Order: sequence, then C-alpha cells, then structure tokens
Amino acid sequence: MSTRAITFLSKKGIPFEVLKYEHEEKGAKFAARATGFSLEQTVKTLVVELEYDNYCVALMPGHRELNLKRLAKVFAVKSAAMVDAAAAERLTGYLVGGISPFGTKHRLPVVMDKSILNFGQILINAGQRGVMLKMTPNDILNTLNCRVAEIAR
Repeated sequence: MSTRAITFLSKKGIPFEVLKYEHEEKGAKFAARATGFSLEQTVKTLVVELEYDNYCVALMPGHRELNLKRLAKVFAVKSAAMVDAAAAERLTGYLVGGISPFGTKHRLPVVMDKSILNFGQILINAGQRGVMLKMTPNDILNTLNCRVAEIAR
C-alpha cells in the first residue's frame, strides 16, 4: 500500500513505519485509541488560511488546540483562520481525516508546535484515512523545513 506521502518519504530515504487501523471516525483521539499510541504523540495536520490568500499547515499534538493568533504572529500577519474541508482537500489533495503534510498537491509552509519535539517517536497521517506513519519529529522537521513555534493553547 502506498500513498503520495509514503512515496514522498521513500524517495527521500526518510525512515518511517506504517501503522494501519480501522478508520471509524476522524480525529487524533480515535487514531490514538485505535493504534494504542498516546494522544500527545499523535499529530494533527491542520490547514490554515493566512491573510492575502496564503495558506500553511500546522502540526499539532492531538491533545491541544491551535492558537490562531500565535500562528498569525509566526507569519507576521494580522489573522489566520481554519479552512473548510473542501479547501483543505483542494490544497492538499488528501481527504479530511487523512491529510498528511507530505506530498501535498500544493506546497505549503509547515509550522510544528514546539512540544512535538519532546518525543522520540510520533504518529502522523500517511495521506489516507486509517493509515499513520510512525517517525521521529526531527525527520519531519528536516524533511519539511518546518518552522517551530509555540502555536498550541
């Protein structure tokens, strides 16, 4: 089984492990329960609109919420807002509930919440509902050239 995210990482030689689970509902809480991974180590991939029709991806620990004001400061803009499902799918090429920051349809800047770096291994979406990637936060950081900031509340 392969997704654009898996192909993207494989081509770059980035190590990861694929974990599959029965996808019954969207969200990090369900993915964490289904895989037996802690919610803190299960990363959400959120698509956000910045001012002037610019977009970014925010990587958040599963148990925290995104602080849009802090995210706006990272990009030196006045506001940021979550996009709707249709926009997220159009920008990434993935279905909501399976959005991965890897191999997105449109290249978007990525911001990782600083707390994710506290873990040796995390789970992140593989680009398909019910498929997660187990990998190191540093590999994500380096592969995507992420900005790191305290964007959680």
